[in-house]
Amino acid sequence: MQENTSSASESLKAGNRVVALGIGAIVLILLGAAVFLFLSLPDANAFNARVERLFVENNDLTTYADIKLLEILAQSGTAFSEVLASYRMVMFVLLAFSAALLLAALVFLVTIIALNRRISAIQRSGIQVASLLISREGRAVYINDMEFTLTEAALETMAVLAEARMDDEVLTGAQIEAVISGRNEADCDEAAGATRIKRLRDALGNQMVSELLVKTIARRGYVLAVGKDAIRMV
Repeated sequence: MQENTSSASESLKAGNRVVALGIGAIVLILLGAAVFLFLSLPDANAFNARVERLFVENNDLTTYADIKLLEILAQSGTAFSEVLASYRMVMFVLLAFSAALLLAALVFLVTIIALNRRISAIQRSGIQVASLLISREGRAVYINDMEFTLTEAALETMAVLAEARMDDEVLTGAQIEAVISGRNEADCDEAAGATRIKRLRDALGNQMVSELLVKTIARRGYVLAVGKDAIRMV
């Protein structure tokens, strides 16, 4: 148990480091992109400065038409500076939105990786069942204090598997069918027992739980992944 706890703590720390490094990388990339974009934009007052130079360097522009032209240029410069200011705001909003999307994608990715690791660990170690109680009267199975109501047929299949587990036996589908039906094993079909196992797993509900609790051993049969001392039948 101590090794599992240590491994889980190390995995959590490693995941936290990945998240921290990912967030840092995203912030640096976006910050660099923002600095590059803002520095690449021309000065908002560049147009106004050029118009002002025209006023200063061309004192001979004294006619009404010349003055009007310069006024139009000045107004255009003001409009140009306002457009650039709005562009900067739009770019800032887009960069903030991009940062939020990238952070969300990173969080989802880390979450998916963590879930896949947990599922893989469960698949490797199986379900840790501290107690398995089969109640024939209540037609229910209690796994770690979780109650599963079963049909009569599913309960019989569970009971047969439990008895076989206590005897360290692995039962084929034909053997399961023979024990439940009372017929000779040679007269029973392997598919009939496999169907009973499928119905038991369906009755347990959660696919991952049922697949790991009622294990299929290739070319041998079916067995409960439960310690013998944890099984009780009433």
